[in-house]
Amino acid sequence: MVTIRDIAHAAGVSPMTVSNVLNKRPHVADATREKVLEAIDRLDYRVNVAARNLRRGRTHTIGLAVPEIDRPYYGQLAAAVIAEGARHDLHVVIEQTGRERESELNALALSRVRMYDGLILSAVGLGGEDRDLLRVDFPVVILGERIFQGPVDHVAMSNVDGARAAVAHLIERGARRIAVLHGPLPENGDVDVSTLRHAGYRQALEDAGIPYDPKLTVALDEFTPRRGAEAVASLVADGVEFDGVFCVTDYVALGVLRGLADAGRRVPEDVKVIGFDDVEFSRHLVPSLSSVDPDHELMARTAVDLLIARIADDAHEAVEVLSPFRVVARESTG
Repeated sequence: MVTIRDIAHAAGVSPMTVSNVLNKRPHVADATREKVLEAIDRLDYRVNVAARNLRRGRTHTIGLAVPEIDRPYYGQLAAAVIAEGARHDLHVVIEQTGRERESELNALALSRVRMYDGLILSAVGLGGEDRDLLRVDFPVVILGERIFQGPVDHVAMSNVDGARAAVAHLIERGARRIAVLHGPLPENGDVDVSTLRHAGYRQALEDAGIPYDPKLTVALDEFTPRRGAEAVASLVADGVEFDGVFCVTDYVALGVLRGLADAGRRVPEDVKVIGFDDVEFSRHLVPSLSSVDPDHELMARTAVDLLIARIADDAHEAVEVLSPFRVVARESTG
């Protein structure tokens, strides 16, 4: 393997001069620089980037841990983080945690071993009681559900207000019997996407003076189109009257549209449907799906910027950022 000393000998200069040329430092005479570059080309020298980065304590690689790679929302989020990382010459390595607390903790614990400069963790398994476990000795930014008073930077989604606005949109379009499809609601007070978006649903009903009917709340064991289709089929089969559906994710709403079609219910004439996340496929469905846009690009940009700042200076106080949102009205709500 050709070394810097070999280049220095071939060019008749010192190893320090070769290093100065490789690192594009000033104060190297043009003639000397040309001799070094000619020797590099002639000997086919290749910079050992990994070794150089390790000596500097940087790998220019960050980790992104998400619950499920095959879900449209996380795929879109990952693409946004990769694009934002590329703007800063950062490589992004993606890990899947499977929505499990232990896997999220493993992602934190192994980030140093995997030689990431920092980690962006989309946490769904970790809760408020885990905040002390986030006190790690390397840069971390958390995405997703709010972990109150956590010791690390956190970019949170406007889950409550976004859900409240989504249901208010259904009410504005004439819906009064609005079903809500989300995951199980923890009884121990844990905060997750379902509890937050269900809270927004309840607030919107209260704002409009519409009484809450527990028969319109459906807990899904997984956020999939199949479960969404099964949920509305069950509502219809049980004779539950409803003219609107708020889905915890667009992925669930995809199945809801299929289930309503199978049941002979027209969207939006008979039932209005809105989702959450505004993933790419939503605008291409028939009918196109109304949704809450949490601004994926802004969340990705904010997370990467916070991580870079944390990598450069680990002394700043933890930052909590709440991403803005907007309701995107399409055909499914008329």
